Amino acid sequence: MASVGEQRVVLITGCSSGIGLRIAVLLARDEHKRYHVIATMRDLKKKDRLVEAEGDAYGKTLTLLALDVCSDESVKQCIDSVKDRHIDILINNAGVGMLGPVESISLDEMKKVFETNFFGTVRMIKEIMPDMKKRRSGHIIVMSSVMGLQGVIFNDVYTASKFAIEGFCESLAVQLLKFDVKLSMIEPGPVHTEFETKMMEEVAKMEYPGADADTVRYFKDVYLPSSIDIFQAMGQTPDDIANCVKKVVESSRPRFRNLTNSLYTPIVAMKYADETGGLSVHAFYNLLFNFGSLMHFTMSLLKCLTCSCLRRRTISPD
Repeated sequence: MASVGEQRVVLITGCSSGIGLRIAVLLARDEHKRYHVIATMRDLKKKDRLVEAEGDAYGKTLTLLALDVCSDESVKQCIDSVKDRHIDILINNAGVGMLGPVESISLDEMKKVFETNFFGTVRMIKEIMPDMKKRRSGHIIVMSSVMGLQGVIFNDVYTASKFAIEGFCESLAVQLLKFDVKLSMIEPGPVHTEFETKMMEEVAKMEYPGADADTVRYFKDVYLPSSIDIFQAMGQTPDDIANCVKKVVESSRPRFRNLTNSLYTPIVAMKYADETGGLSVHAFYNLLFNFGSLMHFTMSLLKCLTCSCLRRRTISPD
C-alpha cells in the first residue's frame, strides 16, 4: 500500500533537465493522479524549469528533494525524509557522459563517470531495495542505454559504465523476482537534450593530449560528423523516453530490457547472432571507415533490416 493515500510513490533522480524532468512532469500530471512524484536533483537552485513545467501539479502530486547520488550521506538523508521510507517505484535517471579518445582521458575522469552512472545507481538501489524486499513489492527502473548492450567507438568509458550497470541489474533481477520486486532497464539510443548538444559542441573544440594525430583526426573528422547525422536522423526526444518509461511503470508484467528505438534492434541482434563478436566489430569498422556517407548508409541498412514485427516489439510491456 502506498504511503500517500492510494497513490504510488515514485522517486526519480536527475530531474533538473532532460529525460528526468520530462518523466517527473508526465507522471505528476497523470490524469488519474495515480502517482506522487518525488523529483530529486543535486542542486535545488536548478529547480525553476521543472517547477514551471509542472504548473499546478507542483506541491500536490510532485515534491522536490535535494539528492546527490554520489554521496552516501545525501542518499540516506533524502530517503529518510520520505514518509516511512516508502517508495513504490525508483527511477534511476541521473547520469553523465564521456566522449573522446581514451588516451586523452585520465583515470580520475573515468572514475567520475563510474561514480555517477554505476555506483550512483547502485547506491540508490542499496538504500531502497531492502524496504521493497521486506514489503515484497516495488519496481526499480534504471536508465541504461543501447550502449550498455553494444560498444560504440570513442564512447569507451561511457559504454563501460553502462555495460557495468546492465550486468549488475541482470544479476540482481533474478534475486528480486523471489521477493516480488520488479527491475527494468530502459535503453535509449540517441536523445536530443541540451546536455548532448553542449557536449558535442565542446568535444569538437577540445584538444586531446596523449592521443596521436591520426586518432584525433578520426574522432573529429569521421566520428563526430557521422554521430551528429545519426542524432539528427534517429534521435528521440526526452518526451519519447518519458512515454516509454510510463508504459513500463503501468505494465502489470514489465519487461526487463526495453529498447526505446526499434531502429537499434538489428544492431543488438547482430551482436548476439555471432558468438565470436567479429560480425558487429567488423560491421561498425566498415560503416565508419570504408563508406563515404556513414549516416546515409546506416539509415538505409537499419530501415531495411527493421521490419514491422521488430517495431511492434519495442516497448510493448503487455
